[in-house]
Amino acid sequence: MEKFHYSRADKVQRLLGLGAIASLAATVWLGLVTTPPDEFMGNLVRLIYIHPPLAWDAFIAYGMNFLASLAYLWPRTRDLRWDQLAGATAEVGVLFTGLLLVTGSLWGRPAWGTWWTWDPLLTTTALLFVLYLGYLALRRVPDDRELRARRSAIAALVAFVDVPVVYFAVLWWKSLHQAPTVLNPTTNKTYIHGSMAWTLLLGFIAFTLTYAWMVMIRYRIGAGEERTHEDEVNASLLARQGEGR
Repeated sequence: MEKFHYSRADKVQRLLGLGAIASLAATVWLGLVTTPPDEFMGNLVRLIYIHPPLAWDAFIAYGMNFLASLAYLWPRTRDLRWDQLAGATAEVGVLFTGLLLVTGSLWGRPAWGTWWTWDPLLTTTALLFVLYLGYLALRRVPDDRELRARRSAIAALVAFVDVPVVYFAVLWWKSLHQAPTVLNPTTNKTYIHGSMAWTLLLGFIAFTLTYAWMVMIRYRIGAGEERTHEDEVNASLLARQGEGR
């Protein structure tokens, strides 16, 4: 039964990987070759096909981290597999947040004349990056597995407070960063159309598949590490019992 389970997981992981690679390749092709440059921003607009999807993936990752941590803390659903999922999705989220900050800087240099400014959105995003780096560091502190999981889950709930702040920062504070391009909740208007809109939509799909693929790989690696650790502990205990006898 376990062998069948892992065989099915391998197939899902392979399909996710193929879908992610194919959609990413299509996004790159459409973004660089097919879609036209912007009237005002020129070719710089091509960053829009990866920058918002990176933000989308980061929000998904931290949302999953929040839900998994909540599920672990809830007595009826407490299971260390939720803790493993929380750790896996947080690692992927930190990666995408780092790339989000880098692509934002690449946009900011020609658009704003600087690589970095203490804009409310940029500042809260950088804080989000640091918070989840701290969360991952906390997970590395040696301790009892269940105690570490509970402590990490509480830290995840605290760190998630910054996620809605990042999302609404551009609306709460009028700053350098432009308002949402796809759908502005204050005007309910979409500011991108035609081939550019379809390419951006494909970018969202591609990065979502990439997120799911990476989380699945990291979760399975983490589960394997835990099983190896348990086997080593059990072998050590058996060896000590044999020495005592």
